[in-house]
Amino acid sequence: MIPVPSGVRVWLATGHTDMRKGFPSLSLQVQEVLKRDPLGGHLFCFRGRRGDLLKVIWHDGQGACLFTKRLERGRFLWPSPADGAVTISAAQLGYLLSGIDWRNPQETWRPTSVG
Repeated sequence: MIPVPSGVRVWLATGHTDMRKGFPSLSLQVQEVLKRDPLGGHLFCFRGRRGDLLKVIWHDGQGACLFTKRLERGRFLWPSPADGAVTISAAQLGYLLSGIDWRNPQETWRPTSVG
């Protein structure tokens, strides 16, 4: 898990992104499309066309970080392009990286009795 300091926001780039891009190209997209500073310490998430690949860029104050995650099964749940720039919490990012619906996480099972 990425250690997200308090006060750091997590931004989702709506729509799909060319996953051949590296940090320079993705940070340019952050500047031009999201109108944010990619070196400001916030996390920016991008999803590929198929939905099973996610890239996160982050500048931690010392250097640029590029994280990649591919799901073996399923897809990352993503907002539609009409939603514009979407920000989520660090807890929602944890759900997203696990392939769980970050918009409405629910327990799948809860014990009803002891023993």
